[in-house]
Amino acid sequence: MKKFLFMVLFLAIGFQASAQDRDEHREKIRALKTAYITEGLNLTAQEAQQFWPIYNEFERKRRELYRQERAEVNVECLSEEKAESKLQEYVELERKDYLLKKEYYKDLRKIFSARRIMELNKVEDDFNRKMMREYRARQASKK
Repeated sequence: MKKFLFMVLFLAIGFQASAQDRDEHREKIRALKTAYITEGLNLTAQEAQQFWPIYNEFERKRRELYRQERAEVNVECLSEEKAESKLQEYVELERKDYLLKKEYYKDLRKIFSARRIMELNKVEDDFNRKMMREYRARQASKK
């Protein structure tokens, strides 16, 4: 019985550590992204103070929509009615994403020009490409 409890405790700690490592990794990436965007846009202190709350709220809401859209669905067990319902949910999530982006750009226009918002999109894309290159390089070096 002691061995069983020890094994369960060991596995629980392992899963906890793994989840904690993942969270720490995500936080590190967010910090890198924050620095990259701040530098890429050359934000002033006043711009940063206005921009980051808007950006962080937008990202939080997008992550929530992403989680909802990517929720595990066992397709083999879906009836046609359930599948139709799921498709409607996906369409609704896409509509919410569109409305969220529309509101985000409207909020950004209060502090940035349209050109500067386009620069933000480019800087974000550059960051994402850079992260993917680094990820692929690390995967290739593991092999």
